Amino acid sequence: MINPKKVLFICTGNSCRSQIAEGLLKKMGNRKFEVFSAGSKPSKLNPHAIQVMKEVDIDISNQSSENINKYLNTGINILITVCDNAQKSCPTFSEDVIKLHWSVKDPFISWDYDPSQLATFRITREKIKNKIIHFLKTMES
Repeated sequence: MINPKKVLFICTGNSCRSQIAEGLLKKMGNRKFEVFSAGSKPSKLNPHAIQVMKEVDIDISNQSSENINKYLNTGINILITVCDNAQKSCPTFSEDVIKLHWSVKDPFISWDYDPSQLATFRITREKIKNKIIHFLKTMES
C-alpha cells in the first residue's frame, strides 16, 4: 500500500477555515491523505466552525489549534494556505512540498456563539468543500 500524502492546511488563527478544510478533506479524501491544520498565530477552535461541520456529519470538536512550526520537519507533501496573511507569513518548507493557495474570506466575527453567524460559516464551508472537490479531481489525474 502506498503511504498517504500528508496535507497541511494553514491559516492565521487555525480556528475556522483551516479547521473546516481539515475536517472536510479527512472525510472526502477516502484515506488517501493524512490531514492536519495549523496557524501562524494559533488560537482556539471556533464554536461556529464546529457547529457548521456538525451539520454535515463531520465532528471537528476534537481537533486542536496548532502552530505551523510543529509541522516543519514532519514530511508534509502538500501545503495549502487558506488565507492571504498565512500565505505571506508561512515559514519555508522543503522545496519538494507542493504549495497551493486558496484565498478564502475569514468568517470570524466573534468568539461568542451566535446562531446568526452560522450563515457566514456555512458559505465558507461550501467554498472550501468546492475547492477540495477540485483538489481531489486534480490529484486523481
